Amino acid sequence: MIMGKLIVIEGLDGSGKSTQLELLPQGLEKLGINCRTVSFPNYGDDSSALVRMYLAGQFGSKPDDVNAFAASCFYACDRYASFKKDWGEYYGEGGVIVSGRYTTSNAVHQCSKLPEEEWESFLSWLYDFEYVKLGIPKPDKVIFLDMPVEVSQKLLDGRYSEGGGSKDIHEKDVAYLKKCRDAAYFTADYSGWTKISCAKDGEPRSISDIAEDVLKAVTEIL
Repeated sequence: MIMGKLIVIEGLDGSGKSTQLELLPQGLEKLGINCRTVSFPNYGDDSSALVRMYLAGQFGSKPDDVNAFAASCFYACDRYASFKKDWGEYYGEGGVIVSGRYTTSNAVHQCSKLPEEEWESFLSWLYDFEYVKLGIPKPDKVIFLDMPVEVSQKLLDGRYSEGGGSKDIHEKDVAYLKKCRDAAYFTADYSGWTKISCAKDGEPRSISDIAEDVLKAVTEIL
């Protein structure tokens, strides 16, 4: 069976994932490579209902109020539905998928709820659950956009002051995000992700410079 390629853009809140998810397909198109983009959680579908309830604080006001395994299931079911209903056929025919977040977000955010000595066993459980038990594809390349929490908080503050809205229970918990960054570094090394630094001297790097690094890393597997 012909299989496509799955590329994931991962990063903590405020790292610029959405921007790079938009720019990467444009860069690939210039190289003659067509792709489809997906993004998780898939807020436009009923499959994300439990995720939306969780992030809105309906199961507790803090991320730790829902344990790592329960929260992982919320997100995993959303991905499974998207794969079956939306992009699975395209991927199965050899198409390239670029995803904003994926199982990789469970790896980062849910690991942070656990003691460090349990991180490796959790990742083993998670990858088996999603890639084997549920049968959704394993990524061919994961790009981790590494943005310091202090810088990302400034960017998030600017985003919400200009566009309205408010931070979810993840975005507003700085201590939680710092634990997530530690978990992300561990997970990136454990899983073989490509890390791209998005800040220098306490300031964000230019969007175009980051996009160039992302495109270079992705074309290595295409």
